[in-house]
Amino acid sequence: MMAQIQQEDKLNLGAKKFSMWIFVFVSFMLFAAFSSGFIVYSGGKGHGLNVQMPQAFLYSTLVIMLSSVTMFIASRSAKQLKFGKQQLYLWITVFLGMAFFALQIYACYVLTYKMQIYFTDPNASRSFVFVFCGIHLLHVFAGLLVLINALIATYRNIPQVKNIFKMEMASIFWHFLDIIWIYLYVFLLLNQN
Repeated sequence: MMAQIQQEDKLNLGAKKFSMWIFVFVSFMLFAAFSSGFIVYSGGKGHGLNVQMPQAFLYSTLVIMLSSVTMFIASRSAKQLKFGKQQLYLWITVFLGMAFFALQIYACYVLTYKMQIYFTDPNASRSFVFVFCGIHLLHVFAGLLVLINALIATYRNIPQVKNIFKMEMASIFWHFLDIIWIYLYVFLLLNQN
């Protein structure tokens, strides 16, 4: 009976992980579509960004890269049964994720109020910056919820299989967010003039 329940749990967890990979793929395609839209629109005469990216984007990039390192350490700690270290590095990852979120909001503030670039700018290429940031921040918000779910699980008495599973799900999603932001940041830097 117990073996059957464990087998059902394993199949259930496998299906959830597959769903996460589907979500990651669909999100990747969404960002690819927005990037393509930007390239097509800005390919016309005079439709480039013509704006320097705010420094806050660089700082947020460094923060999210560091958060991927702390997420890796938290995942490795979970596998090594070092639960205190897992919790510590999950907390650090959550705080770095919130710092990334705040820096992104600040970067949009700089664009809008200091550089006078608006979402409704007549040059729609500039609007894409807000679209990229906004869609990515929605994903970051979801990623923070996944991280918090994994963190809460560390304070409960759950089986190690489920602890590892939650960490794997959080890692997949969080590293994806890191990779997507690095791509977006480099993409915007290459197209800023």
